[in-house]
Amino acid sequence: MDTSTKPAVVTVARIAVTVNGQRRQLELDPRTSLLDALREHLHLTGTKKGCDHGQCGACTVLINGRRINSCLTLAVMHDLDDIVTIEGLGAPEALHPLQAAFIERDAFQCGYCTPGQICSAVGMLAEARAGWPSHVTSDVASRPIALSDAEIRERMSGNICRCAAYPNIVAAIRDVAGGLSR
Repeated sequence: MDTSTKPAVVTVARIAVTVNGQRRQLELDPRTSLLDALREHLHLTGTKKGCDHGQCGACTVLINGRRINSCLTLAVMHDLDDIVTIEGLGAPEALHPLQAAFIERDAFQCGYCTPGQICSAVGMLAEARAGWPSHVTSDVASRPIALSDAEIRERMSGNICRCAAYPNIVAAIRDVAGGLSR
């Protein structure tokens, strides 16, 4: 037995983030994904772990106003960032317009993907308002970008719904977007 090997040193990273408007200090393994930091360290379980490979969108959150798959990024990369999860978008007595639209349009079945769908939709609508074209934008110079059903589907294509509630999801997003041209 080789006694010359030293035990592994566990490094702890300290970060400060603002999550849903509240400043939080975290001490965690630097290899911790943002998803695991939110769920396991901050107990914000609305953000879901679907595939853990960035393919389903169930873990989508907003970082500094932009949507991101939280399973694909390390928590330490977001020191001093502003993070919004589904819990920070609205409250039962004051739902975010997209939360209300998802209920009104019955845009979910099992509900597992819904937090990621809603967070992604919030980010997507901000991108469209900022004039960011998508792969299906017919006139990239037009402002504002018309959010047709095809445009919404393309922009939301990173969020999978296994129950296939897509028509209702698109309708809910279209309602909040102002019912722009189909």
